[in-house]
Amino acid sequence: MISIQAYNFNQAQAKIDQLCHLLIDSVGQGASIGFLPPLSQAEVTAYWQAIIGDLQTEQRILLVALQDDQIVGSVQLDLPSKANASHRAEVQKLLVHSQFQRRGIAQQLMNALEIHAQAQGRWLLVLDTRQGDKAEPLYRKLGYQAAGAIPNFAQSADGTTHATIFFYRELAPNV
Repeated sequence: MISIQAYNFNQAQAKIDQLCHLLIDSVGQGASIGFLPPLSQAEVTAYWQAIIGDLQTEQRILLVALQDDQIVGSVQLDLPSKANASHRAEVQKLLVHSQFQRRGIAQQLMNALEIHAQAQGRWLLVLDTRQGDKAEPLYRKLGYQAAGAIPNFAQSADGTTHATIFFYRELAPNV
């Protein structure tokens, strides 16, 4: 059974090895999430240390999907601190371990993320993904609207460039 939990600084720090493993697996499977393979342990550890730091300052929410206390997925919600951005947030790095894909975990993570966003007063969510990526149909199914695409935005390890599509979703404001 999968459970979704919001991790705080201490919880994420205690599970940093599992978070690193998840990121390495996702990039190894071709996820376009800002990294290129091969990833070094130092690179992924530095990345997660920065994210964990954002948890301490409450600039970010990290949700993890757990099965038997093992992290099998995660997603992040970046909370801008600018005065004119207090109503919006950016969905980042939706990851599901390759051995656990096609089980609805990504949708569970996104549903939980929207609840957390609303609890923070964030009702406009934005995200981007490589156009044609397997995540694109999921975002559309969840009600995200395409705002547009930028050609040649992201690069693969082989040097090929890909368009990135930007999405948004307006949630009911939590008043």
